[in-house]
Amino acid sequence: MSISRSEVEKVSLLARLRLSDDELDRMTAEMAQILRYMELLAEATTDQVQPMAHPVDVTDVFREDQVRSSLSREQALANAPHHDDEYYRVPAVLGEA
Repeated sequence: MSISRSEVEKVSLLARLRLSDDELDRMTAEMAQILRYMELLAEATTDQVQPMAHPVDVTDVFREDQVRSSLSREQALANAPHHDDEYYRVPAVLGEA
């Protein structure tokens, strides 16, 4: 399987990437190499391999929540450049405060 420069250009437009001519050439070559590697992987014999979701058997271990003391409000706000008595103050990002 190969990929054409026009296909790479289409993918870049879908991804909202603006690529120069040199970048398009380089990406076309790199994507073609990736597709060749995928073809090589597709040729691997996997008849004896059981389907799996993860190559390592992982078991999540949960623990009970434990209530512990933590920083006081004053300690948590001590290094904040701007704060009032209860909250960090940051510049408005969604509109005027």
